[in-house]
Amino acid sequence: QVQLVESGGGLVQAGGSLRLSCAASGRTRSRHAVGWFRQAPGKEREFVAGISWTGGSTVYADFAKGRFTVSRDNAKNTVYLQMNNLKPEDTAVYYCAARDLVVVRTQSEYHNWGQGTQVTVSS
Repeated sequence: QVQLVESGGGLVQAGGSLRLSCAASGRTRSRHAVGWFRQAPGKEREFVAGISWTGGSTVYADFAKGRFTVSRDNAKNTVYLQMNNLKPEDTAVYYCAARDLVVVRTQSEYHNWGQGTQVTVSS
C-alpha cells in the first residue's frame, strides 16, 4: 500500500504559478504511475495530468497542455505538478493518485489517493 500526501496548494492571482507535490510513503518500491486529478465545487473530479513510473510517459488533459508540467523524482518518492498561467477556472481541490506502472486517465484505475490540496486562483 502506498500512502500519498499532496502539498503546495494555496491562493494565487490569475497568471501566477504554483507547484504541487505528491509525496509517497509505504510501499514506495512498487513501480507506480501517478495521476493528478482535480475537483471544482459542484463539478465532477477530472483528470489533469499523469506520469508513468519511469517518467518517460506523460499525459495531459487538453486544458493542461502548455500550462502544466508533471514530473517526478523517484529518489525522493515525489511527483510534481508545475502549474503556470493559472486561471480562475483552475480553482479546485487537486488530488494525486497511484496505480501500477502505466498512466491512464480513468479515475477508477487508481487504487491509492491523497487527501487533496486546495488551489484557489483569484481574478
